[in-house]
Amino acid sequence: MVVDARGYSCPMPVVMVQKEVKRSAPASLEVLVDNQCSVENVTRFGTSCGYQVSVAPEGRDFRLSLSK
Repeated sequence: MVVDARGYSCPMPVVMVQKEVKRSAPASLEVLVDNQCSVENVTRFGTSCGYQVSVAPEGRDFRLSLSK
């Protein structure tokens, strides 16, 4: 599952991830964002939900991998 939150400013990326976690409770989730604030906030949210979060830069964007 991939949540593409590029082009959205906080708090929307966190809200999008929160909705997906609530809807399907995935064991793993990929999130695409395009700013450092979203990286920090999605990482904080993922960690609080029990996910391990890794971040990989992809050009001007970031790919966050959340896994339980």
